[in-house]
Amino acid sequence: MNKITFFLVAGGFSFLAACQSTKTNTPETQAAVATATEDTTNMNKATIAYPETEKVTHIDNYHGTEIPDPYRWLENDTSEAVANWVQAQNKVTFNYLGQIPFRDKIKERLTKIWNYPKYGTPFKRGENYYFYKNDGLQNQSILYVQKGLNGTPEVFIDPNKFSTDGTTSLTTVSFSKDNKYVAYGTSGGGSDWNEFYVLDATTKEKLSDKLAWIKFSGAAWFKDGFFYSRYDAPKNGSKLAAKNEYHKVYYHQLGTPQSEDKLIYEDKTKPLRYFSAQTTDDERYLVITVSEGATSTNALYVKELRDEKNAFIPVVSNFTAEYNVIDNLGDKLLVQTTYKSPKNQIVLIDPKKPQPANWKTVVPQSENVISGASLINNRLIVNYMKNAASEVVVFDVNGKRLHGLKLPTLGTVTGFSGKKEDKEVFYTFNSFTYPSAIYKYTVATNTSELFRKTDLDVNMDNYETKQVFYPSKDGTKVPMFIVHKKGLVLDGNNPTYLYGYGGFNVSYTPGFSISRMLWLENGGVFVLANLRGGGEFGEEWHKAGMTPHKQNVFDDFIAAAEYLIQAKYTSPEKLAIAGGSNGGLLVGAVANQRPELFKVALPAVGVMDMLRFHKFTIGWGWVPEYGSSDNPEQFKNLLQFSPLHNIKDGVSYPATLVTTADHDDRVVPAHSFKYIARLQEKGAGPNPYLIRVAVNAGHGAGKSTAQQIEEATDIWSFVYQNMGVNPYSTPK
Repeated sequence: MNKITFFLVAGGFSFLAACQSTKTNTPETQAAVATATEDTTNMNKATIAYPETEKVTHIDNYHGTEIPDPYRWLENDTSEAVANWVQAQNKVTFNYLGQIPFRDKIKERLTKIWNYPKYGTPFKRGENYYFYKNDGLQNQSILYVQKGLNGTPEVFIDPNKFSTDGTTSLTTVSFSKDNKYVAYGTSGGGSDWNEFYVLDATTKEKLSDKLAWIKFSGAAWFKDGFFYSRYDAPKNGSKLAAKNEYHKVYYHQLGTPQSEDKLIYEDKTKPLRYFSAQTTDDERYLVITVSEGATSTNALYVKELRDEKNAFIPVVSNFTAEYNVIDNLGDKLLVQTTYKSPKNQIVLIDPKKPQPANWKTVVPQSENVISGASLINNRLIVNYMKNAASEVVVFDVNGKRLHGLKLPTLGTVTGFSGKKEDKEVFYTFNSFTYPSAIYKYTVATNTSELFRKTDLDVNMDNYETKQVFYPSKDGTKVPMFIVHKKGLVLDGNNPTYLYGYGGFNVSYTPGFSISRMLWLENGGVFVLANLRGGGEFGEEWHKAGMTPHKQNVFDDFIAAAEYLIQAKYTSPEKLAIAGGSNGGLLVGAVANQRPELFKVALPAVGVMDMLRFHKFTIGWGWVPEYGSSDNPEQFKNLLQFSPLHNIKDGVSYPATLVTTADHDDRVVPAHSFKYIARLQEKGAGPNPYLIRVAVNAGHGAGKSTAQQIEEATDIWSFVYQNMGVNPYSTPK
């Protein structure tokens, strides 16, 4: 399946959210959370001298409404004035964080629990098996190769050698059909921009091929080259902020310069479309997925590659549903789609007769959402979401249900990293309190055996997870997971960390986190709310949180907080809220709407200026999700919740630590810059309003281990400090 689903997902925030990670638990850190010392309490009462932020006279007129933008100059990411402002803000922030007396202990503990071997799901190419491994504190995971399952692992690609500080990451890895070559992508400093290179898979020799200005693309092999998507090199403005337009698909033949790459697909009339290329496993078909921004709809164009003269066939030319090609069965395409099935179905489409009346339904829509499918050994392995957790069912290629796959507990399955001809494959299972475990699955016998488990010095039996459904403002029942130590006393005094996202059809399911373990082992409560706007219950759930219904997402999050307080899990003085990217928007909006409900707000790389987000890089791609200020009615809606524009004079807002990065070219850091400048100007009360700008980092993906530990240390220190809690003091 080749699908652009990462438009606004913050890859680096999994350590505090629901994605995979890891941790341990030692006796010295199992004490109950205690009240902070008098010194830490007094520190928060001190007045912070924020850097002076210049204001300019700039007013925009939106359909007759004048909106001042006094911090417009902070959008110029290449200016010396902005660089100086960032340096001044970081100085204040790190001075504040450096004075927290237990910060060093938090970093020490995080470093210790981070330091264990981490493995990725193995995948087979030819006679070799490949897998990612991080020994513990390596900045980037290394890709290894071994001959057979019992062979000796050897380093295949080591991203730690890409840069001296470990901030250049390995992104795409794609093997040619004959497994002789591998194309791989690298990203510097967390940028979405990629460079592609090619290795000889046998000798590991790096070939002369080097491709640049690639964004949102894999490498789809065909014969002695591959298809990929790129933009033209930016001509004006910063490469990290300039608007990206006219995505194109090229074919690169090995051994030739990029300037000779053949243009395969473009649309000169539609500058704001994405084109994603994939080839079927047998290289019979080239499939172009056409997306109009970050929507859950797309078009499909297919070309049979047996004859270069063949033209593209418009299998689906409208944008009324989502279509993802799993693979082909002979001359037909196996497609997962939301067409007349908001929870997805799987159909067989003949490209020569692509009309829906000619489709064959293989796996019909059911009460649970199909989140993915793999075609392996003449079997269709379908991963469902049942109440935001995984359920796996195996079908034959005609759609006959054969059996389910027994899973260890409520959790998330990833992987099934096999190809059509494989007889056995691997998958990874994990949950909030179930560290990542890799299983080998034999298709013919429907048997799983544990292949590799994570050994941690922690007793997971000490923790419990429950799922509750709470009513939102309009009565909609919204699910959320609550994780904590067994025996938790519901006295309204437990430090609680509430995470949410709610957008872009993205689903958050149970996952293991290293950083989060520090919170749990010290008596904290972790909560993940599956808000509308996500994909946990299909496209209808997603649309209920899109424009013009975005307020539903904020109402769902506020209702989650109210539930936790009413049920005596916590209180407003012990409640932190967090979210990244679209989730950063969420945190900023609800902190404005209900500031008294939360003690700490942690908006990360958030979309904070809802009137101008579409002016930068790929921000225009989010218009279907949010709306646009260019539209009079949508402007009114956006203005009602835009975090930047709804900060009021004299209001005491939650203690706020905004996190962003200088290389974020997805949600440009100007969003966070302008937001914190206004919050420091307008906000009242004793709470700190700070921004932490990571250097040589991006939207999250590819962040080095050192960067992750430093950021997690600062976030947890800030949360504990502002809740008046010292996790390492003696209980009273």
